[in-house]
Amino acid sequence: MDIFLQQILNGLVLGSIYALIALGYTMVYGIMGLINFAHGEVVMFGAMVTITVVTTLMNAGVGLPGPMLVLIGLLVAIPACMLLGYTIERVAYRPLRNAPKLAPLITAIGLSIVLQQVAILIWGRNYIPFPAILDHETIEIFGATITKLQLGIVALCLLLMVGLLVVVEKTKLGRAMRATSQNPAVASLMGVNVNTIISATFVMGSALGAIAGVMVATNYDQAHYYMGFMIGLKAFTAAVLGGIGNLGGAVAGGILLGIIESLGAGYIGDLTGGFLGSHYQDIFAFAVLIVVLIFRPSGLLGEKMADRA
Repeated sequence: MDIFLQQILNGLVLGSIYALIALGYTMVYGIMGLINFAHGEVVMFGAMVTITVVTTLMNAGVGLPGPMLVLIGLLVAIPACMLLGYTIERVAYRPLRNAPKLAPLITAIGLSIVLQQVAILIWGRNYIPFPAILDHETIEIFGATITKLQLGIVALCLLLMVGLLVVVEKTKLGRAMRATSQNPAVASLMGVNVNTIISATFVMGSALGAIAGVMVATNYDQAHYYMGFMIGLKAFTAAVLGGIGNLGGAVAGGILLGIIESLGAGYIGDLTGGFLGSHYQDIFAFAVLIVVLIFRPSGLLGEKMADRA
């Protein structure tokens, strides 16, 4: 029972991060019908920029508490990733908005590779350790343990997800986003600047991605130029699982996928008689993607939608 509860807690932490990244995928898809496969690299840039800022401040002898250093790093990483997201939309996707669907998809994959190579030029190919400046003290819950940092990650993820839902449902910007999602042409006739709304969607998703990247780096105490690729694929799987284009579905899909993956990692040895170890946990994430695409392509909370006129 202790092991089961431990895997559930691990899954909640992992799933919260997946959900936060999945929101970036589902927001862009909901408005443009585009899978932005470069979003994982935005997450990676957020982690790398924060580590660079924190390390620079520490080397300069700035005697601030660890959380304050991370906050300063975030305040640099978030605008940097927002600018990167805006540039991606403006330069790579806007010219292809009316092109066949395959063109922006190939562009997204190519852009992902380009951003990885840029990260190699800046930070190199090796893993970059996150400075040991945060509290990793553990708390015991019914025999299972979770760190204060992980509790903070889950709480911040939930706060950000609720905040985004409020923005989309209750604000003028959110109404414009929903109108653009339903019919861009009609929204434009009603006075909505569609280009601005699409850019704002990329910028918001990139800000969430930057925060998620820092969460990943602090949780695993390291970052890498390739980290965005795998976690981006898993977040995309979470978005598909919940129903891509549905914000609530992205949240539910991310948390569910995190729990499935964590339980799989904990019990895969028992299920396979010791043949496979916990490092094969990725099997479960992509097995879920295959099953969902076969039996319920619209996702758990998604609905079948007619093509736009």
